[in-house]
Amino acid sequence: MYKKQLTAQKMICLAAIIVSAIFFLYTLGIMTDLYDSLYDTMRNPSNVYQTDVPGSIVYYNMQEFNRYFLVYSIGQILLGVLLFITNTHCRRKYYLGNYIATGLFAVGAVANTLFGHHYIQIFRAQFLEVDFAALKEHAELWGTLYTESTFWFDLHYAVFALLLLAGALLVANAFWKANLMKE
Repeated sequence: MYKKQLTAQKMICLAAIIVSAIFFLYTLGIMTDLYDSLYDTMRNPSNVYQTDVPGSIVYYNMQEFNRYFLVYSIGQILLGVLLFITNTHCRRKYYLGNYIATGLFAVGAVANTLFGHHYIQIFRAQFLEVDFAALKEHAELWGTLYTESTFWFDLHYAVFALLLLAGALLVANAFWKANLMKE
């Protein structure tokens, strides 16, 4: 029974790192389409309200959120690395550090999900208020990207589902390990 549990333990810890890296890549990509389509609509950098496209202010509104979001994703990667530092991936017997690392990863996954989902929904609603007719006209005139797609906003459901799943599997594995250690 220990052999199956140890194999699952290694796979779950590796999956936690991979999912954290996916979360990091998502934070880098969420602003890509917004930059390509909305950045050039601002004609006066000192006054972002002077724009060719009403509603394009969402790009600037998201800047501070994305900065924090990126830092939090790096923190989630570090929490995943902490699993390996504490040898959570290969220990036959868990010690306090293993439980702490597992708990921190799970708490980080929940906190990042709540933070990210809340703000992404707000910015998605702001994005949908963009005057897309004016954006299309601006894109044709200046040769910039035109998109009405909310793909990057909607992708957060999959990314956060994976992050929560990794956290839940780590916690379930800790309980499984505790039960095996009692036996």
